[in-house]
Amino acid sequence: MALTRTEMDRKIDEHFNFEANDDVEGVLATLSPDVEHDIVGSPSGPTRGHAGARPFYESLFNDLSDSKVECLRRLYGDGFLVDESLWRGKAPGRPFGLEGKGRPLEFRLLHVVEFAESGDIQRENVWLDLAAIIRQLPQD
Repeated sequence: MALTRTEMDRKIDEHFNFEANDDVEGVLATLSPDVEHDIVGSPSGPTRGHAGARPFYESLFNDLSDSKVECLRRLYGDGFLVDESLWRGKAPGRPFGLEGKGRPLEFRLLHVVEFAESGDIQRENVWLDLAAIIRQLPQD
């Protein structure tokens, strides 16, 4: 049975809230055990399962802080959603290989999320506005 929009919203909002609180275990709990986790352009390429996704979130939570995600729009299909959001926060670490130096950062994100019948996230495909990130974190 396909999830309703409300059920999909609930799961992705739960996922984003765990991300905002730097809660790796919480984020992983929203993912199916065999999740395909794909941060487009990541040198590691798509990963599988909780063990594959964990290093990305551990690194992300060290590199970015004070995160706020504002949903700009969502599109829905049978068992999936597309979420366009605006991320705002600070970059104390080395997000995406760039020296953050604690500077403020803002960029758009596009998530394509497919759900398992259980309601967990089966596939997370994330596109980042890397040009905006590079523009805000110039390297000396």
